[in-house]
Amino acid sequence: MGTSAIAGVVRATCAQCFLERAQFPNCIGALDGKHIWVKKPPNSGSQYYNYKQFFSIVLLALANTNYRFIIVDIGSYGSTADARIFRAFRMGRWLQSNQLDIPQPANLPGSSGPPAPYLVVGDDGFALSTHLMRPFPRRGLDANRRTFNCWLSRARRFVEGTFGIFSNK
Repeated sequence: MGTSAIAGVVRATCAQCFLERAQFPNCIGALDGKHIWVKKPPNSGSQYYNYKQFFSIVLLALANTNYRFIIVDIGSYGSTADARIFRAFRMGRWLQSNQLDIPQPANLPGSSGPPAPYLVVGDDGFALSTHLMRPFPRRGLDANRRTFNCWLSRARRFVEGTFGIFSNK
């Protein structure tokens, strides 16, 4: 699938659905990685051995609010962190170089402040960037930051649910 086809899928419906279903504006997808158990490949050393103490490959995916994968990358070594896979993954490069034709920043609902960029949400394993939002670190949070983390978690739950559905099938 080319970048223009992906952009059309991302832009057309995702932001409105995240606003309606998770009350998280300007979100175009939820990103996470899942370790898929594998037998240790011959002569692989510890490349596939992950921090969870088993051999795996990583499925990195961007999901929408309909519990569907929008973009996936599968096959990275289990020992590789999600953020590193994301940086090497085509979608990560497209997002950072603005090749996904992401809509121009827009005002948040009920706000007259400066426009906010459209973005994907991920967990604290990913680096914060213009188009990738992650939670605040957990230590010493004030009430506003705790509330923000809860809202971000509501948006992220869609990728977790998508992985759950995928695992059960």
